[in-house]
Amino acid sequence: MIARRLLYLNTHRLSAYFWRHGKLLPEGAFENGDEGLAGFAEYLAAHRHSHFSLLANVTEEGHVLETIPFLHGSDRQALITRKIGQHFLGTPLATAFSLGYEKSQRKNEKLLISALTNPIHFEPWLQRINDAEAPLAGVYTVAQLGGQLLKKLGLANGRCLLLTLQDHSIRESYLVNGQTLFSRMAPITDSSIAGVASSFAAEAGKLHQYLIGQRLISRDETLPVFIVASPPAIPAIEHACPDHGHLAFSIINSHVAAHKLGLHTPPEDSRSDFLFLHLLATAAPSQQFAGQVHRHDFRLSQIRQSIIAAGLIALLGSLLFSAKENYDAYALRQETQTLRTSEADLSWRYQEISATFPQLGIDNDTLRRLTTRHADLSRQQHLPGAAYRLVSRALDQMPNVILEGIEWKIGRQGTPAAASVIEGNEEITTIRGAIRPEPNATPRQILASFEQFAELLRSDPACSVSVLQQPFDMESGRALRGGDSEDENAQPRQFAVEITRKIAP
Repeated sequence: MIARRLLYLNTHRLSAYFWRHGKLLPEGAFENGDEGLAGFAEYLAAHRHSHFSLLANVTEEGHVLETIPFLHGSDRQALITRKIGQHFLGTPLATAFSLGYEKSQRKNEKLLISALTNPIHFEPWLQRINDAEAPLAGVYTVAQLGGQLLKKLGLANGRCLLLTLQDHSIRESYLVNGQTLFSRMAPITDSSIAGVASSFAAEAGKLHQYLIGQRLISRDETLPVFIVASPPAIPAIEHACPDHGHLAFSIINSHVAAHKLGLHTPPEDSRSDFLFLHLLATAAPSQQFAGQVHRHDFRLSQIRQSIIAAGLIALLGSLLFSAKENYDAYALRQETQTLRTSEADLSWRYQEISATFPQLGIDNDTLRRLTTRHADLSRQQHLPGAAYRLVSRALDQMPNVILEGIEWKIGRQGTPAAASVIEGNEEITTIRGAIRPEPNATPRQILASFEQFAELLRSDPACSVSVLQQPFDMESGRALRGGDSEDENAQPRQFAVEITRKIAP
């Protein structure tokens, strides 16, 4: 976690504090001079990796109310920059606070333009911060934090005055709905409790008359006045500031306020420095006075922290993924061990059971190969039933065909049947028979009967039929004719047919 350090700058010196868990620890005070600036540079060099916030309490502070048209983006920013240049030319320490929009048709935006009008007082300190490359979160004023203080205490409502004691002077702020519209410092000549109490009463009356003269409040309006004081000074302030006229005084106990704000180091006297520093550490305003040049190292620090945060997130993700993978690997190892144990138990049980089997004279591996071979042969075994049914249907339709012999085998032609069990995918059926001619049948009629019988055998698409022997000698160039006598033509004509069928493996 990045350490947070707060710098409090007044007209005479700069004080440094280390803030952590609601505690403010003083780390040094540096006078406005060469010796103090040198000591401040050494202090920055020792804590250059911390984030710094500068709280200013100076008299050179200006506030102007402005109204601009309804704009957005770069146009609005350019107009605000021009307005700041018109009112506070020559100081880079300026900013604008939006006060909302007018309820008119144009919706003009109301702005409070504030500036620290003596940049020479800030420049030596800011230059040392830049030289040390220390991250500066911003420059803030006590006047900005007055509204935050009242909001945290539940007192910000409408128009009011806030008086606080700081650096032997009284900070007087005029607030509307928690936003400071005007602030100034009034010096104190008498630093005793009674002197401070009378100064509070006198300055409240003067500020009230000034606001009436500026027409910021009406003469008949009752204005609440909040005064922050330590417990020992409260009785004297209550005596010096009774409610009179149009001022209603309320005393805020600084110790009670510190407890409500979560500050564990309450102020030692009526000064409110610690309260505002703690507010700056816990609820810094969104607007600040430093330019981008002074906040360059702070932006770099933010980018660096973002990269580190992204790296940590990636590292955490990888660690979680690694943990998941390790858990999965552990679960797999456990499952593997369980399976190994189960396998060992089953093997032991198998050995016990197999010990009771009769001895076959061969080892288990050979027996396993034999049974596997037998299963393969059983799966590839085929019967001639389909081929015989095909021949039987054809014979039923052709009564003049006489079957003299049938031969069935598995395997390609010329391949041994034993080898075809593994390699062959065909069954071959060889039919030998004769055609018994009708009386006075011509050779062409006998040949037509044979062709009809062959077509019946080809009716199965899975079969291919090839003729091994025709009923008549069929030679090219010779005429088809019968025998020389009627007895010779009446003799049965021999034929041979081979049927080949593709079978699944």
